[in-house]
Amino acid sequence: MIIRKKINGLCLVNPIRKTYLSQLITSLLVICPGIALADDIRTLPPVEVLSRYSLLGAADSANEGAVGQAQISNRVVARTGEVLEVVPGLIVSQHSGEGKANQYFLRGFNLDHGMDFKISLDGMPVNQRSHAHGQGWADLNPLIPELISAINYRKGPYYSSEGDFANAGSANIYYTDTVDRGIASVGLGQNGFYRTLLANSPKFHNGRVLYGLELSHYDGPWDTPDNYRKYNGMLRYSEGNSGNGFNLTAMSYSGKWNSTDQIPYNDYKNGLISRWGSMDPKGKNGASANRNSLSGEWRRSDASGTLLFQAYVIQNYLDLYSNFEYSPSSQFNQRDSRVTTGFNLVRMWNIEGLGKEASNTLGLQAQNDAINNSLNSTTARVRNATCQSVIDQCRGDRISQSSLGVYAENHVHWNDWFRTVAGVRGDYFRFANRGLSSSTGDNNTDTVNDFIASPKLNVVFGPWAKTEYYYSVGNGYHSNDARGVTIGSGRRADGLVRTFGQEVGIRTEIIEGLQTTLALFQLDNASEIVYVGDAGLTEDSGRRTRRTGFEFNNYFKATNWLTIDADFAYAKARFRDAGGGGKYIEGAVEGVASVAALIDNQGPYSGSLQLRHFGPRPLTEDNSLRSDSTTTLNGKLGYRVSNDTKIELIGFNLLNTQSSAIDYAVDSYTGVGGTVNNNGPYRVFHPIESRTFRVMLISRY
Repeated sequence: MIIRKKINGLCLVNPIRKTYLSQLITSLLVICPGIALADDIRTLPPVEVLSRYSLLGAADSANEGAVGQAQISNRVVARTGEVLEVVPGLIVSQHSGEGKANQYFLRGFNLDHGMDFKISLDGMPVNQRSHAHGQGWADLNPLIPELISAINYRKGPYYSSEGDFANAGSANIYYTDTVDRGIASVGLGQNGFYRTLLANSPKFHNGRVLYGLELSHYDGPWDTPDNYRKYNGMLRYSEGNSGNGFNLTAMSYSGKWNSTDQIPYNDYKNGLISRWGSMDPKGKNGASANRNSLSGEWRRSDASGTLLFQAYVIQNYLDLYSNFEYSPSSQFNQRDSRVTTGFNLVRMWNIEGLGKEASNTLGLQAQNDAINNSLNSTTARVRNATCQSVIDQCRGDRISQSSLGVYAENHVHWNDWFRTVAGVRGDYFRFANRGLSSSTGDNNTDTVNDFIASPKLNVVFGPWAKTEYYYSVGNGYHSNDARGVTIGSGRRADGLVRTFGQEVGIRTEIIEGLQTTLALFQLDNASEIVYVGDAGLTEDSGRRTRRTGFEFNNYFKATNWLTIDADFAYAKARFRDAGGGGKYIEGAVEGVASVAALIDNQGPYSGSLQLRHFGPRPLTEDNSLRSDSTTTLNGKLGYRVSNDTKIELIGFNLLNTQSSAIDYAVDSYTGVGGTVNNNGPYRVFHPIESRTFRVMLISRY
């Protein structure tokens, strides 16, 4: 027997007697239309979540969770990528123009633009392998937040369905198939901000057509305006429900912007450059990007189990101009053009006679990237006749990178207080590169194959007194840039780099209204990817690392109108091998905290406040140079004019804190007036923006 209930729009299923997993899933899908399954068929995102729901008896670890559209819409975000800060302990920042992929920090990692943190959208990979600007490049600007139905997150390498990059964690983002009513919104704000959105899902034929169109612009406070112009759209046709149905989706994004990159702290401190100044006052740094995709999903569920098939083709393009040493001859252009194709196939079926509930899952994931990328020395966006860039080379590469991943998972509820999830995955990669040109004389042409197996285990005890205990252990991996794997001279990088993690955790609801999780983790990396500040790229250090830390997350429903979130995390990250300049990992995040209060159910009024703390970090391997901490307070005040119309006043950096959005160390730079500064390290930083306000008018129809 299954008891079905809906709480605040969230569908919950409580198994009372012997119930197999597919029946539980099918029941969820039947009573919760709009739930989108992803590459992990057991992961069920919530719908219209107004508060966190209980994961006791459902979660495989203390670190995983899910949030819905209501929670996402209540957050105050300045840029699209910040929606991922619903993941406890994750910091999303920016060091350049608004259109550039964000910088991510989690569990002792400086993830750069996405390395070691896997992001997917409806089964499509967001991370881009062997990218011209950085391995794992994850650009979330094509995302429309209002169309997200849920974000499921996990930390650590303990889950068989998560493959490349899923070491610090993963976030699987799901678009909805329908919206209950149409959305028309207009936003205006300081520093040249405007945004319009139109979305709806009318009936068509036997299904629904979901469409969304977003147009936005932003200059920022910079002396040289970003002039970020964004065009974003999606169109989806769906039939059936999430248990038995299908959808076809087309998405398109285009963005253009100027870049005010990080500036030298010494020049700013000495009054040689304003806080909003640029070392590129003529606006020659910047980029254009576009992404177009076509994807489909087909789902079938019955009493025996569940079947999911997803397929996609994605076109991405980036033309990026940067200058991190600031002299005119130090500008460089990174161009990346690729077509990514792939599919996910997952079959889950129930097992009779093994414990109270048992199921097996088999998954197959295939991906191919056909990549053309290049690196060129430029001056004011004009290619130099000879290579003079700080990277010391100009090159072009034609890369074909393919992977095939197979995973199996066994999930057993042995009795009322003990369950296990045992899994293994195997991944085969083919790195094929044809070097088109190189200033070093190395044509970098070769083909390399690599394979890795990754066992994983999650053990859960309880619940006792509304408390569960977890132990997780497993191997993960990340792929390296194909150009480093096939290099013809020097030290070749390994194609696939192994990680090993383990974690103990607790989840409790013993106090009425309070949900608390505590996780203690350790993660070893066989070869660390490090950020090179002078060049603005990442490279394989060839040195082992270890991260240890904890996460302490709390959700408290204090009253029917007040909800409080309080999340804290700390990590210690160190090199385990000698070499370099010390044991510290540059940019590795240490302390992070987030406290948010949400007020609702107060007549026409609603509001929220979010305090976010991004702790200091080592900028050099000997820890002689460190960043400052950054603490900001954002807020939102809403007034419902009618059942169909709402006005929101949104404020960013309400305390007007003058801190850094991000800091790096460089060995040398050309300062204001052409002064050459060698013998670093020197600190460079990108400031957070001063107090700003925006007004949004949101109408539902």
